[in-house]
Amino acid sequence: MPVLKLNPAHFSLLLIMLFLLLPSQALYADENALSVSDTGGAIEQLKQLDLADLLEVDVTLDDVFDIFDALVQQQNVQVATGSKQSIARAPAVTSVISAQDIEATGARDIDEVLEMIPGFHVSRHSTAYNPIYSLRGIKTDFQVLMMVNDIPIDTLYTGGRNAVWGGMSVKQIARVEVIRGPGSAVHGADAFAGAINIITKNKNDIDGTRIGSRLGSYNMRDVWLEHGQKLGALDMGLVLEYQTTDGHDPLIRRDGQSALDQELAHYAIPALSFAPATANLQRKNLDMNLDLGWQYWKLRLGYQGHYDTALGINYNNILDPKSRFEDQRYRADLTYHNPLIADNWDVTTRLSYLDMQSKATENQIQTRPGFTVPVTTGQDFLNYPEGIIFNSGINERQMRLDVSAFYFGFEQHSLRMGAGYSYGQLYEITHETNIDPVTGMPVPLAAGLLNLSDTPYVFLPEEKRKSWYVFLQDHWKFYENWELTTGLRYDHYSDFGGTLNPRFALVWQPIPKLTAKLLYGHAFRAPSFVELYNQNNLIVQGNPNVKAETIDTTELALNYYVNDRLHLGVNIYTFNWQDALQFQFSPDLHKYIVQNNERRKGQGLELEARWKVGKRLSLLANYALQRITTKHINVTSTSQDAYLRADWLLMPKWYLNAQLNWVGSRERNPVDAREDLGAYTQIDLTLRYKDIRYNHWNLAFGIRNIFDEPVIEPSTISEFGEARLPDDLPMPGRNYFIELSYRF
Repeated sequence: MPVLKLNPAHFSLLLIMLFLLLPSQALYADENALSVSDTGGAIEQLKQLDLADLLEVDVTLDDVFDIFDALVQQQNVQVATGSKQSIARAPAVTSVISAQDIEATGARDIDEVLEMIPGFHVSRHSTAYNPIYSLRGIKTDFQVLMMVNDIPIDTLYTGGRNAVWGGMSVKQIARVEVIRGPGSAVHGADAFAGAINIITKNKNDIDGTRIGSRLGSYNMRDVWLEHGQKLGALDMGLVLEYQTTDGHDPLIRRDGQSALDQELAHYAIPALSFAPATANLQRKNLDMNLDLGWQYWKLRLGYQGHYDTALGINYNNILDPKSRFEDQRYRADLTYHNPLIADNWDVTTRLSYLDMQSKATENQIQTRPGFTVPVTTGQDFLNYPEGIIFNSGINERQMRLDVSAFYFGFEQHSLRMGAGYSYGQLYEITHETNIDPVTGMPVPLAAGLLNLSDTPYVFLPEEKRKSWYVFLQDHWKFYENWELTTGLRYDHYSDFGGTLNPRFALVWQPIPKLTAKLLYGHAFRAPSFVELYNQNNLIVQGNPNVKAETIDTTELALNYYVNDRLHLGVNIYTFNWQDALQFQFSPDLHKYIVQNNERRKGQGLELEARWKVGKRLSLLANYALQRITTKHINVTSTSQDAYLRADWLLMPKWYLNAQLNWVGSRERNPVDAREDLGAYTQIDLTLRYKDIRYNHWNLAFGIRNIFDEPVIEPSTISEFGEARLPDDLPMPGRNYFIELSYRF
């Protein structure tokens, strides 16, 4: 089994970090240290002190970033059951990342935040370098549900974030809650390998006004505004953030066109590939979030715009410097939550709306201009002078109504029940091309592109989906230090039928410091509209007869709080993944069609440790190992990753954060002839100036990939087993940023 290896530079840095752990009286708390549970509390305490007392205050690391206060035992998580519970006793394996964690590490995008989670790795797809969320070795983009404020934001079209996803900025985030493992009994479809719930900031999270800006490598610019105040009885929180970047310009030595050029060289057809060249990954993002609260009511409005997003590499794995996409999302939800509506009842009702619009703003050129292929229809060659152009637009809306209630009228029991309805629709599909859909012949651009929208030749019909669900969950404290959570949820879909998803969680706390959990869950992934309805494609075709993927997972988790400074955790799991959706070649259709034709089994181990070395130093580490066997080809693949984080209060106003991400070697698909992709180690540093005595200026300097490690993510292979990007996907080398903000 591969092991973690460090080069001399990495080893030297680790020695320095270990040296910091040597006993030092300055590291440990004393009676003059300020001790509060959150940054806001620290500031309020400081405001009560006069100047003489203020100068005597000894600020600790927790006062600024709340990194290890009570070693997360008192942190609450809602994503596991729908109610707030301590992480230690939650009936699931969960992780929480707070806004303080995000600030301390200097994370700039949700993808960087998620890399902190045990067993979670963000790989990349070639097109626009879209993120691929890999959790517990399940390495696709569709098996992890992403939510914002408990509302799914995954698309019906792809089942993931979108065909082109420009990322999500982090200034609007109050916390991120992650279930590692099945969550369909609580959250429904697509909470398969796990679920991510992004909770946005409200008035209390902001409490004032802050403006800031960040500049960095690759012409990265970022500005933001946060404002929170009380307007009479109304609580208002507002966050605006705008980002722009040219991208890191990865060098692509060979692409899909290079392979075509090689095949056509013996016809004396000139090579057309841009490679070797850099991929254009520029983009502009705008995020807005408004949170209004009044008594039992809460209204949230959100907007996410991705503009001028370059594909860089198109869907055929060909360098494409010109194609651009635009993606806009509008979110709205109105929630009524009354915990005192009647004796023993706590009721929540939520109405939500999500609208997503994406389109090509520059021609999507699938092959280079001048593309030529040999044919056998009476002429020697078929030439596409302008290349093959395929412009698409997808507009989608989703509406949901959810009602849930807790009932506490039974001794030692708390019941949660609920029901909901959702309606989703692809309400506008646009399709423009320069290829005649009947003859396959090119159409001159001078004649204009053919508009195939609302015709039988469109690539995807405007379909809709209706679904409803009911669920019941019981939390039973049946014996001293024993708790049992059982739940059952039924979902019914208009296009592929119903699915029943049970869960079981037994939690035992034999001593206050030790918690043991035995967990079982059944989850499902709904087929995407591409998998169901894709049409008029020469290579792949959807299948309206496929059913949902399912997974059964069993876990054993142990959490041990050695003392108030040290927390250890271990989790082992096994899963059985059935009816996995795959493209399978159909001899009758002479193309690949989606089928439920695969089974996989997996096992894994996750280790976690948190050590509050003293008032000025904290450490966090996790390690994950996964083994997955694909049944029909009887091949087992192993993957592993590790994360180490150190937070050090250098001086009362200066803080240093160091992160180490190690990703083990990546095994190729058995039909991929390339060698396995080697391991890499990336180390990031963030130095921050923050004076919580006055809480005005905040200054940070960051270096990512400080040793300029060659970080490579694997490229995929085609349906024919061909690696069209044989040298894979280079990630950013050493890069820098500087950040400055001011709080009024």
